[in-house]
Parts: sequence; C-alpha cells; structure tokens
Amino acid sequence: MLLLIGYVIVFASILGGFMIAGGNPILLLHVSEFIVIGGVGVGLLVIASPASVVKQIIKDIKDAFMGGGVSKEDYMDLLKLLYEIFMIGRRNGLIALDDHVSNPQESSLFNKYPSILKDKKRVTFLCNALRPIIDGKIKPDQLQDLLTAELDTREEEEHHSVDILALVGDSLPGIGIVAAVLGIINTMASIADGPEAVGEKVAAALTGTFLGVLGAYGIVNPLAKKIDFMHKSQFNYFTTMTKAISGFAKGLAPIMAVEIARRGLEEENKPEADELEKILKGLNSTPAQG
Repeated sequence: MLLLIGYVIVFASILGGFMIAGGNPILLLHVSEFIVIGGVGVGLLVIASPASVVKQIIKDIKDAFMGGGVSKEDYMDLLKLLYEIFMIGRRNGLIALDDHVSNPQESSLFNKYPSILKDKKRVTFLCNALRPIIDGKIKPDQLQDLLTAELDTREEEEHHSVDILALVGDSLPGIGIVAAVLGIINTMASIADGPEAVGEKVAAALTGTFLGVLGAYGIVNPLAKKIDFMHKSQFNYFTTMTKAISGFAKGLAPIMAVEIARRGLEEENKPEADELEKILKGLNSTPAQG
C-alpha cells in the first residue's frame, strides 16, 4: 500500500506542477514514446535475465505492491513454533520431531502457525535445518556453518531481481534519449509540414527524455530499492531461524535459544523479553501428533 501511495504522490506532484504552470497533461500522452521506452525497458529485462529471474521479478513486484515483508506477527509465530519444537525435542527426544519435519503439512504443530505453513520457502528451510540434528548426522557446532552457507546462497539468488531492476532503471534515461533522437529524426523529416507539425513532433521527442528520466528515478529505481528492503526483511527471518536452531543444537534451553533469536530482531519487530516469555510459558507444549 505504501508503494502505491508513493507513486500517487510522485505523479500528482509532477502533473500538478505541470498544470499549475499552464501545461496540458494531454500533451504528455505520446503513445510512440511510451512504446519505445516501455518496450526497450522490458526487452532489456528479458535479455539480461534467465527465465527464473523474470518469474522472480514478477513475483517481487506483486509482493511489493501487496506489502510484502515480515511483520511482527510473523516473527511471533516463528518464535512460538520454534519454542514448541525445542520443548518437544527436549522432553521427548529429537526423534519425536521426525513426523512433524517429514510431513509438515499434516503436522498438528505446524498447522497451528499458518503464516509459516503457507510459505513453502519458510517451511523448507526450517525442516532442512532441523533434519541434520534429528538424524544426528552433524555435530552441533557444525550446524551454524551449514545453515550460513545456505543463507548466503539464498541471499545471492534473491538479489538477482534487484540487480536486474536496477539495470533497467539506470538504462531508462539513455533509452529516453534514444526515443528523443528518433523523435528529432521524425521532426527533421516533417519540416516542410510547417511550424505547427514541427512543434508537435519536437514536443513528442522531449516527452521521450522526460519519460525516461521519470521512469528511472520516479518508478523503477525506487521499486528496486523497495524490493531490496523486502528481501532483507525476509533474509532476517531465516537468520532468526538459524540463530535459534543453532543455539538449541548446542544445548541451550528452549527459552534461551528463542531469546537469542529475539535479540537479533529489528526494533519494530522485536517483542519485549517479558512479553515473549509470558507468551511462551503459556503455550501448550504437549507433543503434537503428526
């Protein structure tokens, strides 16, 4: 929603200032310039990106408009789920977690937290992080490095869409100049048509430059930055999982493992220690049946 509000402010400011100065917004509607700039911009995106990144860009743009990111409620659900998982592992042995991790969609424990269960990436990362310590295939002090390596790869992959959008944004002023040059070529070919026709074509050419600069600094680059913030928020979510699970694997009590994760949260998403402890102690930590 904030992204949409921002765009409304940008366009209202531009059109409002233009109209106050006596301009007619209709004069900015030159379809040929939109086609050149929009088409070349999309073409650059397709040329520079593999199919998987194109799909990721579409998803990221949709998520950005939908307010994608991780909320305080998402973190609370994560901390509560981690605490329940750790309590089951502490009381009944890690093997008691096997059914939940092997089939989270059917797990009564995971089903208590739909914000996690509905996100395939979150569920997959959590289950993959727990699996080595359940199977006993890795030493506790080695788990941190394993999860960090996976996080680094995930961060690099998710940053591809931001890089491509930044490339398109940085290219738009140049594309605007290309559109303007095409317009000038058109203008020179119509000099014999008189001053009115020449003026109209020059206006169209200048509109190309205007749209290129506006597209870069008013639309695409801010969108890329928004998606970058969104990715960092999601990355911090997985980092929170890593800290808690690594702490538990090293022998920390469930409440302390969760507390370590809590302290790594940003202030806007961080619950108070007393508040979280009260909520966790009130949870029903009886082992759930998968």
